[in-house]
Amino acid sequence: MGRIFEVRKSKMFARYDRMAKQFSRIGKDIAIAVKKGGPEPDNNSSLRRIIQNARNINMPKDRIEGAIKNAMGKDTSSYDEVLYEGYAPHGIAILVETATDNTTRTVANVRTHFNKGGGTLGNSGSVSFLFRHLGVFKLSSEGLSAEDLELELIDYGLEELGEDAENNIILRCTFGDFGNMQKVLEEKGIAPLSAELEWIPLNTVEITEEQADDVFKLIERVEQDDDVQRVFHNMG
Repeated sequence: MGRIFEVRKSKMFARYDRMAKQFSRIGKDIAIAVKKGGPEPDNNSSLRRIIQNARNINMPKDRIEGAIKNAMGKDTSSYDEVLYEGYAPHGIAILVETATDNTTRTVANVRTHFNKGGGTLGNSGSVSFLFRHLGVFKLSSEGLSAEDLELELIDYGLEELGEDAENNIILRCTFGDFGNMQKVLEEKGIAPLSAELEWIPLNTVEITEEQADDVFKLIERVEQDDDVQRVFHNMG
């Protein structure tokens, strides 16, 4: 019985750690958006998008409002968004998005994570050419027709339309059309479950399950860094 409890407790802590990391990432996204476009969601499309993403992961309203208020403070840290590129074991390409108030610290930490995980941190441009930077919108399929959406959004930069495992509608557009797609969805009264800019691999690399474990260990190590926002890879 005690052993079962320990397993459950371990899973519970892992879930809390994951939630804490998500809230931290959203908090930095809010800080960056407020610094760039102000604290009013009605006048800041980036902030509107991030608030919607925060709600989708059940971030409490008071934490969202607190993050906006903190971002307006004079002593609030200003974050630089920096993309790091490299390879994990077995030739898997890795992109690491960071938001940092100290780039010297962050690059040193990321390099250490790669080295300890059996990977290699590369130079700018060494890996990103293997990916496309796309806007990805997740919509609830309730009350929506995928076929109708495809016809309506094709003129606003829609490149791909599909479904995920939970039958949500997934829209993809180019980086340059991200704002247009967000605007037209708002005009149609469609609130995305989430809206993100993601790095989608042009091709994936197939490796064994054992090799994949090596890659996931490196990714997990990198994701635990406080300065890291998200990690992308081209593993199949």
